[in-house]
Amino acid sequence: MSSPCSAADAVARIRSGQRVFVQGGVATPLALVDALVERADRLRDVELIHLHTCGEARYAAPEFAASFRVANLFVGPNMRPRMREGVEYLPCFLSEIPQLFRSGRRPLDVALIHVSPPDAHGYCTLGTSVDVVRAAIDAADLVLAQVNPNMPRVHGDGFIHLDAIDYHVEVDAPIPEIPRPQLTETERRIGEHVAGLVEDGSTLQMGIGAVPDAVLAALKGHRHLGIHTEMWSDGALDLIECGAVDNSRKRTHPGKTVSGFLMGSRRLYDYVHDNPAVVQLDIAYVNDPAVIQRNPKVVAINSAVEVDLSGQVCADSIGSQIISGVGGQMDFMRGASLSPGGKPIIALPSRTRRGEPRIVPRLKKGAGVVTTRAHVHYVVTEYGVADLYGRTLHERFEALVAIAHPDDRAWLEERYHRMRRRGHERSRRLPRPR
Repeated sequence: MSSPCSAADAVARIRSGQRVFVQGGVATPLALVDALVERADRLRDVELIHLHTCGEARYAAPEFAASFRVANLFVGPNMRPRMREGVEYLPCFLSEIPQLFRSGRRPLDVALIHVSPPDAHGYCTLGTSVDVVRAAIDAADLVLAQVNPNMPRVHGDGFIHLDAIDYHVEVDAPIPEIPRPQLTETERRIGEHVAGLVEDGSTLQMGIGAVPDAVLAALKGHRHLGIHTEMWSDGALDLIECGAVDNSRKRTHPGKTVSGFLMGSRRLYDYVHDNPAVVQLDIAYVNDPAVIQRNPKVVAINSAVEVDLSGQVCADSIGSQIISGVGGQMDFMRGASLSPGGKPIIALPSRTRRGEPRIVPRLKKGAGVVTTRAHVHYVVTEYGVADLYGRTLHERFEALVAIAHPDDRAWLEERYHRMRRRGHERSRRLPRPR
């Protein structure tokens, strides 16, 4: 049976040189994290590994560099300013992270988790974030939990008995809420274009943010939609409550909304609490392309930092500066493309807020390709839809220029033709094989 104790007593079991997993999203165990930072002067070379987290993340500040190292599996807003200060990023498909832990390739010593209170049988749940946490618990030698009555009890793979927790801390703190973005006219137009690609009976994967919310807002007239996604938020809840989503046409988990984690408002947390129509499962299963493709008409809606004229997608960095992560984009882009009638979609505004083009001749120097040109099917901006599947490079160029910002089109055409000329000249200079 788990032993109750204070947060300070719980983290006192952590030793220098250990690797500590921290549950992420709105389930970040802030009481345990804060107590760990308070012990910084007694610790050296402790690695904290996690997806995006909530809170200040003081452990990543330069003054704690001797005590804590950070390995981000996905970089959230609280970590972006720290990426120039030595904080590390570990690129990995979201679907493969559980195997990273379970295989011992990235062994874990401790797991810090955040759970709902135990039921009459002693079972807590991982609440809003199951994702890679189930694997972290299985792999870690020591499990420390904060138990919170405000954490929703969510069905699926997140059940954990008190006997599987070594020490637990009782807290009564609100679960962080994520405000919904105010949609611009540009985002609304993108949403309408994407909604035009979605058929009734489709299974949706979407993220959080302005563009996904705009798409979801435009789908309220659809029927028999399903949800199988790595995460969801209040925009998807709107579709459930208006009847557009009923999960009736799905082949895996019909009648259930399936995800790995969720984040949003208290309204969302109250909806999922003890709701058998909502299940959160191990992300190795949720994001497995072989599982995704079993559902009909999977529509995967993902965004990007920029797309080049051949269709290469950068989604995790601005040049070489990491701002997010690989995440599950490729998992769902591939799963959707293999689904009967599926549609993998990259949706983005044609320009940044600073007026810089996001459809570009070439990706910025140092930018990583998260989704390759061979995996891209649809690219959508406020100016329309570019269907790239089965298109040559020149046909892709024409389709992408047509949905670029009108003031960028002549520039893109000039750069494209210049690159082609240079490419031909270089190829003529290459020595011929004998």
